[in-house]
Amino acid sequence: MTDFIPSFIREDLLKLSAYIPTPISDNQKQLTRLDANESPYNLPSELRIKLASFYEQEIETNRYPDGSHSVLKRLIVNYVNESINKEGLFNVNNISIGNGSDELIRSILMATCLNNQGSILVANPTFSMYKILAESLGINTISIERNEIDFSWDIDKANQAIRETNNPPIKVIFVVHPNSPTANCLNDSEIAWLKNLPSDILVVIDEAYYEFSKKTLAIELKNYPNWLVLRTFSKAFRLAAHRVGYAIASPAIINVLEKLRLPYNLPTFSQLAAQFAMENRQLILPAVEETIKEKERVFQELNKIKNLKIWRSDANFIYCRLEENGNDENHQNILNQLKEKNILIRHTGGGLRISIGTPEENDYLLSTIQSLFNQ
Repeated sequence: MTDFIPSFIREDLLKLSAYIPTPISDNQKQLTRLDANESPYNLPSELRIKLASFYEQEIETNRYPDGSHSVLKRLIVNYVNESINKEGLFNVNNISIGNGSDELIRSILMATCLNNQGSILVANPTFSMYKILAESLGINTISIERNEIDFSWDIDKANQAIRETNNPPIKVIFVVHPNSPTANCLNDSEIAWLKNLPSDILVVIDEAYYEFSKKTLAIELKNYPNWLVLRTFSKAFRLAAHRVGYAIASPAIINVLEKLRLPYNLPTFSQLAAQFAMENRQLILPAVEETIKEKERVFQELNKIKNLKIWRSDANFIYCRLEENGNDENHQNILNQLKEKNILIRHTGGGLRISIGTPEENDYLLSTIQSLFNQ
């Protein structure tokens, strides 16, 4: 059958590369999955039992979810204020909740750059969905390369891009704190640069890995109303399956995001799971320290491997590259050899990103990757 290319589809979408997660087959329970920066730990069994009970007894599947997210917003506000040690600084008018952070990123792009109103600026390597979502909306992406030594922003090139991009001008800058895949937090010079940007540029600070880095810029929102912080329940809170993200920003920005949010965007079960996670974070978040401890162990062992350059990490994953012959083909070859041993990692940004798993998973990864380099 001849492939049908419909003429009514935008031509630019035919050339767009989609985000492709690692396919998971029927033998997923046999895989060591270190490719998606998820928590390796399921929710505590008592919470899973409670959630299952709620689904059976409380959820009316014929009724729409709470479209206001009112209960979850109040819990998030308490957590955010706690994280910056400033009770009462934020309220529910500072929060918008999305079906994953991806939905919020898409709404941000629609609110700022749609209809040729603006371009976005990113520094590669970084989270690929900023560019993918922008291109899906016909929005121009300006990309600069990071400094190779520490993966910080090249501020001179960024300023040049802002000056020279006029049709349309840069309206949004996406920074990640810490960055994926390179796992580095923003440094003092980068933060100072963000503070001096014009107020007509929206600065989006993605803090998906905040609970691992323990570093946040949320407290600065009171001084910089053109800043927005993104966070997620998919990593430290172990709710990747439920797709819950949230934005923290001024009420003026949140009001616009709420206008763009689809009605009933977050299923009832996802809202309940996120509420449980917030209410029981004392049972969930201690596993973060175990992951940080394991990350240091994995870092030390990988650092012993010749021809493998490892960077320090502020997140729940480690980024590395081959020091010699570090091209995409050779990195992909390592990924494929690990996959043959049922170990999944990710080849991205010109290197390899390895999520931290359980101690047993990390032991298996280390023994396998050491054997590859000792062949």
